[in-house]
Amino acid sequence: MRSILAKGWFWALDYLYVTYWQVRDVLFRADPAEYLLAEPAKPPILILPGIYETWQFLRPLADRLSEAGHPVHVVEGLGRNSRSVVASAPIVADYLREHDLRNVTLLAHSKGGLIGKYLMLRSDPEGRVTNMVAIATPFSGSVYARLMLVPSLRAFSPRDATTLMLAANREVNSRITSIFGSFDPHIPAGSALPGATNIRLDVAGHFRIVADRRLQDAVALAVKPPADL
Repeated sequence: MRSILAKGWFWALDYLYVTYWQVRDVLFRADPAEYLLAEPAKPPILILPGIYETWQFLRPLADRLSEAGHPVHVVEGLGRNSRSVVASAPIVADYLREHDLRNVTLLAHSKGGLIGKYLMLRSDPEGRVTNMVAIATPFSGSVYARLMLVPSLRAFSPRDATTLMLAANREVNSRITSIFGSFDPHIPAGSALPGATNIRLDVAGHFRIVADRRLQDAVALAVKPPADL
């Protein structure tokens, strides 16, 4: 068991990390077109960031996967991802159709994993999405959400209707890889998902975990086509 002091330190490091990326997002924006590689290429990756994040927050992973030969797509229409999960999934579905993407792997962080699962369940009748790799996603909600004043954060409550619906429907769980750390200051119950491939890393943090090499290696392995394994 980690001490209260250690947990407080991890909270601080987590917020320092996300603050750094929020500032970097404003000052050093990347062009998403740079991540769309010419054919032949490996299966496409579509990034789904967490709440109040843009796709830029996952640039360390986008860089890694792009260098490995995957075209990496971002849905700029999500903005800073403040809409509800139910409202966000159709935006992603429209992007998939407009670009005629198939055999897609979703790469999601936090709330993005909820959007991805909702998309797989309700908004992808053509089966364009093959699987999803979700990082630090509150599949069962977070008890802290009930303390939040902002509705978009209270939506992560374990009692939220969308959270309950997603937890109750398990038919797509076998196509999801959930990767999470040993201590997440925002999701005390963790991110394990019944029926999914669950990977628990000896890493602390909700945001900072994205920068950890062990997480990046686990993601790179999880998105590899079976023929490459």
